[in-house]
Amino acid sequence: MSLRIGDTAPDFTIPTTKGDISFHDWAGDKWVFLFSHPADFTPVCTTEMGRTSQLADEFAARNVLPLGLSTDSVEEHLKWIDDVNDTQNTDLSFPIIADIDHAVAQAYDMIHPGESETAAVRSVFIIDPNKKIRLTMTYPMSVGRNFDEILRVVDALQTGDKYKAATPADWVMGDKVIIPPSVTNQAARTQFPQGWDEVRPYLRFTKV
Repeated sequence: MSLRIGDTAPDFTIPTTKGDISFHDWAGDKWVFLFSHPADFTPVCTTEMGRTSQLADEFAARNVLPLGLSTDSVEEHLKWIDDVNDTQNTDLSFPIIADIDHAVAQAYDMIHPGESETAAVRSVFIIDPNKKIRLTMTYPMSVGRNFDEILRVVDALQTGDKYKAATPADWVMGDKVIIPPSVTNQAARTQFPQGWDEVRPYLRFTKV
């Protein structure tokens, strides 16, 4: 059965390019961006690994740990990282899981037989400090991820958690948020003392 939003992310202990990790212990009190790749030394994957590395400061500012996965070995990963650094002008420092026996890929339903019997599709899991899955995205092998969207959704999740609010379509940091319909106007006056714009009784926008 595939994992769903709100599920606890399965724990695992596995080799990575930074040594063996026990996932829940390694994550600690941070958010995690767990993302899988079909194979090392493939073009789309190389650009994605490079982009994740280039955005290291952006992830760190959001208290997010990137964690890559491929079904190749640590030795292959380390050789590939040299290529990533050379071709993408970066210095990759986050760990990459060596999921040789597909244990993590199977636990997270990353193997889609319609695409490949052995290679992981481009899965994304955003996992919060309570180890709960907060977002999933799945891309086909031929399409690279949109990293602006990955950072945007982390911002939206963290903003929503902080202010007990929702975010509208195309929201980016600094835009107005939505007061959930479950919050009465009476409660909203305390929760959002800055006030709000009421388009409909169920559609109230406010700045946070």
